Amino acid sequence: MGSATVIEGTDYGPLAALVGVWQGDKGIDRAPEPDGEERNPYYEVISFETAGDVTNAEQQTLSVVRYHQVVSRKSNDEVFHDQVGYWLWDPADNTIVETFTIPRGVAVVAGGTLGSPASLDEELVFKVTADAESAEFGIAQAGFMFRQARTLAFSHTLTVQGDTMTYSESTLLDIYDKKSFDHSDVNTLRRVG
Repeated sequence: MGSATVIEGTDYGPLAALVGVWQGDKGIDRAPEPDGEERNPYYEVISFETAGDVTNAEQQTLSVVRYHQVVSRKSNDEVFHDQVGYWLWDPADNTIVETFTIPRGVAVVAGGTLGSPASLDEELVFKVTADAESAEFGIAQAGFMFRQARTLAFSHTLTVQGDTMTYSESTLLDIYDKKSFDHSDVNTLRRVG
C-alpha cells in the first residue's frame, strides 16, 4: 500500500486510513424495548490513534490502532454509548481484528480479512464478525448480561474512502423475551482532524 501507511516506524497497512478524529450526525440506532423497538437518531465522535505494534508468541506481529467512540442521542444530547477498543492488522495473512469493550460488562473479539487496495485513496472495506459460541472470534459477557441481555453474535462493516467513513453494525441479542433481536447501528462520518 505504499509508504503512506508507515507512521513513526510502524507499517499500519490498511489501518492507516482510520487514523484521525471522525464526526457524524446521521446515525440511526435500532434498539430493543420491552414492548417493541425504538429508533434513535444520534451523533458521534470516534478518535483513532496509532498504538505501534505488538509481537505475539515471538511469531506474529500486529499493527495496532486504538479508538474511543462516544455516541449521543440527538433528542437530548445524552451519551448512550461509550466504547473503547483496538483494530489490529496482521500483514502475514491480511487478517483484521476489532477488539472492544462497552461499560455494560461485554467484550468482543471480532475478526475477518481485508482485500487491500493499491493506495489509501481507494475504498477500504473492513468486515469483521464474532459469535458467542466461537473459540476464535468470540464474545465475553458478565453474568447479568448473559442471563438478561445475552449477545449472540456481532458483525461490523466499516468503509473508508478518503475522509468519509460509513459503517453498519449488527448485534444479535436475546432480550425482553425477544430471540435474536437485531440491534443495529448505521452512520456516516467525516474526518475532522
